[in-house]
Amino acid sequence: MSSASEILAAAQRKEVRGRWLLSAPALIVVLCAAIGPLFVVLLYSFMAKGDYGDVKMWQFSSEGWFSVFLNRDIFDDTVTLADAHLTIFWRSVKLSFITVVLALLFGFPTAYFIATRPERTRDVWLFLITIPFWTNLLIRTFAMMEVIRNEGILNSALIGLGLINEPIQILYTDTAIMLGMLYVYLPLMVLPLYASMEKLDFRLVEAAYDLYATRLKVLWRVIIPLVKPGIIAGSILVFIPSLGAYVTPRVLGGGKNMMLGNLIELQFGQGRNWPLGAALSITLMAIVMVAMLVYVRQALKGGNAHG
Repeated sequence: MSSASEILAAAQRKEVRGRWLLSAPALIVVLCAAIGPLFVVLLYSFMAKGDYGDVKMWQFSSEGWFSVFLNRDIFDDTVTLADAHLTIFWRSVKLSFITVVLALLFGFPTAYFIATRPERTRDVWLFLITIPFWTNLLIRTFAMMEVIRNEGILNSALIGLGLINEPIQILYTDTAIMLGMLYVYLPLMVLPLYASMEKLDFRLVEAAYDLYATRLKVLWRVIIPLVKPGIIAGSILVFIPSLGAYVTPRVLGGGKNMMLGNLIELQFGQGRNWPLGAALSITLMAIVMVAMLVYVRQALKGGNAHG
């Protein structure tokens, strides 16, 4: 028995070594292409600011992190809250959350519609959903600008129908940024939801109707708990790029309604404050991680309650 167990243990160790060897190239790529740059950014956040951009290597300073939430007056060193940064933080989180909610409201019925079509037509509907991915993000953003600008399609249609007398100012507002992100990231919500709904056993829905459950109860007690993994995945896929969006706020916000991505780019560009830009980048990543951990934990608690 001992020899057999030793042979089995040796075979398992050999299998584990083989798996590590097979995964080694991917691990090296992740280490060099992802973890390495993040470590450099983290290191830069603790460096002293250079005179013309860049950083003063090996001159450590906490000024970059200090400036994330606080301001120091250049005359009397008075410390105050960095109101501009806090406003941008709040705008980024708020608009990203609203985008997730709206994407879920529009994406859920869309995914349900596709999942309930005959199998021969589902691919056609999925093809239509993925068409926007064929176009560059910047082009799609300019397309949304043409829709919501004062002389655009939306205002022209409303004026033509007599619903308004003068154009509604949508462009260069938070609403414009939110609509742009919703348009850009909506497919990222639809596809995970469809993947979950495709596996849904609709006999459970029929059984609920047979037990005289209303449509609302069927949706809340049967469908949503079963497709919750798709809801979580879609929310994460929409929230993360929305929080760090750069192109959409830049174009549709007109440079006045900045988000975190724009603030970070400003520090590495015109601001020439690389330590602050690096600290803001790490802060953004921390916000994403905390938000996702809280969201997933609450979602799992809700799933256990239904289960």
